[in-house]
Amino acid sequence: MNPSPTNPSLDETHTDQAADNGYSQLTPDTVLEALDAVGLRGDGRILQLNSYENRVFRLMLEDGGAVVAKFYRPGRWSDAQIHEEHDFALELTEAEVAVMPPLRLQLLPPGPAHAMISGPGATLLHWPLPTGGTHRISVSPWLGGRDPDIESAEAFERLGRLIGRVHAVGAARPFKHRLTLSPSLGLQAIDTLLALQVVDPALAPRWESAARKAVDGVVRAFERAGGSAIRLHGDAHRGNLLERDETLHLVDLDDACNGPPMQDLWLFLDGQEGEDRQRQLHALLRGYEDFMDFDDAQLALIEPLRTLRLLRHSAWIAQRWNDPAFPIAFPGFDTPNHWADQTVLLHEQIDRMG
Repeated sequence: MNPSPTNPSLDETHTDQAADNGYSQLTPDTVLEALDAVGLRGDGRILQLNSYENRVFRLMLEDGGAVVAKFYRPGRWSDAQIHEEHDFALELTEAEVAVMPPLRLQLLPPGPAHAMISGPGATLLHWPLPTGGTHRISVSPWLGGRDPDIESAEAFERLGRLIGRVHAVGAARPFKHRLTLSPSLGLQAIDTLLALQVVDPALAPRWESAARKAVDGVVRAFERAGGSAIRLHGDAHRGNLLERDETLHLVDLDDACNGPPMQDLWLFLDGQEGEDRQRQLHALLRGYEDFMDFDDAQLALIEPLRTLRLLRHSAWIAQRWNDPAFPIAFPGFDTPNHWADQTVLLHEQIDRMG
């Protein structure tokens, strides 16, 4: 059992106020009206896309085109953090790296009261809610395409070149406002889970002991690896790849962060050991080093990063438990068996980290 590919951030608050997040007021008319106000007139066809964290829609336009509108979950990111995500995507696009950048927006007159567009690139639309507050919305071009076949050594080398190009841009300077992936996030996840009292009470002492020992291992590994944190995609895995016009695209920069380069590489590997995994890793790094030097000390971070992901994933579910989608998606989360399994996984990670 491995943690979900979702790579959540931990909110400043410990709970998700599902009743107040505006999603209950997010009707098709709201989506159409917001995009119409920036000159993107829909033809009435809207498809909601899979996303636990935000609400994301594909909107077909009257001119025959299509766009993707992302309605950000309130309380997750600040405006400054969203602006940094958008600026990074635009910077990558300018460097001819295949990502999906946000569109620059302009409100058409007269526009509703309290609607505005913010950010250095004018990419974040603030749309008023009837009951107060605003939706924060970004819009990107719709990229049709297919899931790429990442199996051969050549495919892994091509993937490595894409990640290397992302990191060559990301290494220029760090994010100022977005989080930095570090062992402290593991401790924050533990504190969140204990504060929300989601761990089965009978298992909580054993789970907490394993979790804190695991984070101690993460701390030691980060200290040994050293190196500087750079701007990353943050959630690079096969589900965020798209093949279009024989070009491999890396999509969804929602979890962009500062961190060790290994974070954008390890999730593409199959399993935790074996010759196939080693071949994949070697091919991935061959392509990566066409654009970026790779410090072999980073290899020791694979299991520590997996451990952080395991803890943060649990904290993310706990924070979102009031959202009706989460109990449906993770039905065993509030059962003793789940926390017994989590404790076993943490002990396995402790052994793997050494």
